[in-house]
Parts: sequence; structure tokens; C-alpha cells
Amino acid sequence: MTKENIKDFIQWDVRSWSKALCFWEENIAWDTIQNGLELGSRNGGLSLWLALKGKSVVCSDLMDAKTMAEPLHKKHSVTSLIRYEDIDASNIPYENYFDVVVFKSIVCGIGKNDNCAIQQKVFDEAYKALKPGGKLLFAENLVASPLHRFLRRKFVNWGNACRYVSKDEVKGFLKDFSSLDIKVTGVLGTFGRNEKQRDFLAKMDDLFFNKICPNRWKYMCYGIAVK
Repeated sequence: MTKENIKDFIQWDVRSWSKALCFWEENIAWDTIQNGLELGSRNGGLSLWLALKGKSVVCSDLMDAKTMAEPLHKKHSVTSLIRYEDIDASNIPYENYFDVVVFKSIVCGIGKNDNCAIQQKVFDEAYKALKPGGKLLFAENLVASPLHRFLRRKFVNWGNACRYVSKDEVKGFLKDFSSLDIKVTGVLGTFGRNEKQRDFLAKMDDLFFNKICPNRWKYMCYGIAVK
């Protein structure tokens, strides 16, 4: 993966969130994967990642999936491998169909106004859509430290509405999967006001804060769950 491609795949807080990408790269037998579904695609970065591996991809979002994501895919000449569908992540119209389902940073927004039940539904629907033995690749925002929670309320437009989850909650959401490997990372990176600042702070996390801070202070989790 080139540095520029990783930026297109991840798009925001790249150094921190690309840890999920590296983990998925290293822990999936990619020659066994034929197709995938991206949920909450926005600009379609993870669909691009799968398509550049030669996989057939459904790139989906709640609405306007093609309008939002196709320009990035055209830039990389992978549109022949991608089809676009408007899909509610809590109501996926597929069953036992995909080798992988992938999403990044969607659960907290879906659970706005403290709707834990619909967050559980996202994981249940991903389970349904996967073939037996299929993999859910996830990266998600965590509730993190009291400082993170305070600053979200003060400075993030949707900070009060979103329902951020804990690592233990994510593990509970994934209880029906046969196996789970989950990691946490990130303390300062998210505080940057632009990507240059986020990159610098994420380097500080890698050097110091990921090592010395408790896991409950970290602001993202990522992993692989096997159906």
C-alpha cells in the first residue's frame, strides 16, 4: 500500500485509523476472499481498498452511495469491480452472501440519542450478510477518557447526539460470532484540528501514550470477528 493510497482508504486521522487497515491486511487470507460489502461508505475508501485487491465490492451508504463514492473509484480505475447500493446498515438485504463485511466509524452515529438496540442490530445484520466463516472487519470510535467526552460535547457538532461505545460493549455486540480479535489504540491523535496536527499527535501516541495510558482512555477499537 502506498502512502497516498492509504490516505484515500482512511481519509481522516490516517495514522491512527490505518492501524486497522494494517491489522486486516496481515490477518486475513486474502486469496480466499472473493467479495465484500462496505457499510457507511461515505467517500468509499474501504471499497477502494478491497477493489484494488481485485475483489468484487458492494459500496453502500444510507443514501447517495454512488454520488459520494464513485469519484474516488474513478480516480483509481476500479469502478468495474464496484456496484453501489443505498443500504441501511441496520437492515441489510443480503443473507450468507459476503466473504467480508467492513465498516469504519459508523456505529456511534447510528446509535444517536442513546439507541443501543440499533447498534446491536448493525452487528446482527452484518452477521446475517456474511457467509459461514466470513469475516467482519470493523474499526469504531470508543467512549474513551473523561477528557475525550468533555471535548466532544464542547467542540463536536454531533458529540452530544452520538452514542460512543466501550470495548466491552463492542465485544457484547459480537457475541454471536465464533471468534473475535479486538485491539484498541489512540489517545491524543483525535485532538488535532487538522490532519498535520493529528499525524503529529498520533506519532506521540505511538511513542508514549498508547504504552502508558490505560486502554479505557483510548478512542478507537478495531478487529476481526469470524462468523
